[in-house]
Amino acid sequence: MTTTQLKEPLVAEATTPSSWRDPYAPGVVGRTLRDSAYGLTALPVALLSCVAMVAGVGVGVSTLVIWVGIPVLVGTVALARVFASAQRVQLRGLGVDVHTPDYRVAPHGASRVTRLLTPLRDVQSWLDVVWGVVSLVTGTLAFSVVLTWWAAAGAGTTYWFWQRWLPDQDGQSLAELIGLGQGRGPETLLNTAFGLVALATLPAAVRAVAWLHASLAVVLLDSRAAMQQEVRRVIGTRSAAQDAEVGSLRRLERDIHDGPQQRLVRLSMDLGRARRSVDDPERTAALLDDALAQAREAVGELRSLSRGIAPPILVDRGLEAALRELAVRQPLPVGLEYDVAGPLPAPVETALYFVVAEALTNVAKHSGAGQVLVRVERRGDEVLATVADDGTGGAHPAKGHGLAGLRTRLAGLEGTLELDSPDGGPTTVHARVPLPR
Repeated sequence: MTTTQLKEPLVAEATTPSSWRDPYAPGVVGRTLRDSAYGLTALPVALLSCVAMVAGVGVGVSTLVIWVGIPVLVGTVALARVFASAQRVQLRGLGVDVHTPDYRVAPHGASRVTRLLTPLRDVQSWLDVVWGVVSLVTGTLAFSVVLTWWAAAGAGTTYWFWQRWLPDQDGQSLAELIGLGQGRGPETLLNTAFGLVALATLPAAVRAVAWLHASLAVVLLDSRAAMQQEVRRVIGTRSAAQDAEVGSLRRLERDIHDGPQQRLVRLSMDLGRARRSVDDPERTAALLDDALAQAREAVGELRSLSRGIAPPILVDRGLEAALRELAVRQPLPVGLEYDVAGPLPAPVETALYFVVAEALTNVAKHSGAGQVLVRVERRGDEVLATVADDGTGGAHPAKGHGLAGLRTRLAGLEGTLELDSPDGGPTTVHARVPLPR
């Protein structure tokens, strides 16, 4: 790790924000009650859906020859979607992150026959039908285990109370057979022990059958939807990367046209006029002074524009050297802490360089800060870049500050940009970029 220290640290150790809350935060009791309710409702819902699916598919297939079966199958598929949607709601209540699938829809202007047959051509619709049938197996198991364990726990732990109303047994009791003795005392002790064991194992038992039933539901009802979402994410990431690249090129072209190109045109005109007025030394000197000023301004604008292009040092020596050079060029003290072992992929280095460069530009222009701290570190499978200043705050990712464009650039790498800048300061920018696997 290499560090350039400032007079004092500006930010504490950055923490990863939590975007997920444990759905079982109330504890074991809340989780057990939730799992138990899920298991007890599994059988009645599964039985209803199984009867509906088997009857609907059976009648639909057997009557296809007289064209009655198609509407029956369409209705069965629609009912299967209802049961599947209800199951997804139950899964979310258990804390399972399930997705809503993109069911196939008929194209605009399609005929009635096409609209009628479209649900039958959807893969997820038939997976919903399959779930409606096979859920009876795991639903029956979940219902039986939950009911048995609750009954055993409840009856065993309260046996001492209600055993007084039981009639006397003829023959040997279980307590006597295993050597605990005769009478109600040993029998109460044995049943209470059974109840306590059932009560102790109740959370694990109902969790296991709830997990089994939910796992089958996830496989049939969520796998394809998750794949669809992943495809959308990849397409969105690719689109964001393309938009960022196109935007950068257009902005660079516009800036070159409006800035250095205009000054170079004027420079050539001034030089032409100076050449024609060589007989007038004073006029020639004035024109050359003006041309020199235009040349200097064009060079300054080109240097400013070059900040939008990856510098050669980034390509040749890596991100750390490029950031160190960038820090030296700033008009205020910049501390750099770099804790990344080995080189990073070129797209990741480029994105992080531009994030830091834009953040430092905003600090110099708008913050009134006295010092800045830049920290780059690797955390697991991602790289975190933090830029913190002690300025007046109030920054926002509005258009014109460059942060909106940086978010688009990072989105192309599945990265994120976070800005914390309350009024009065300080301002902290966090950029996270996942590393390719």
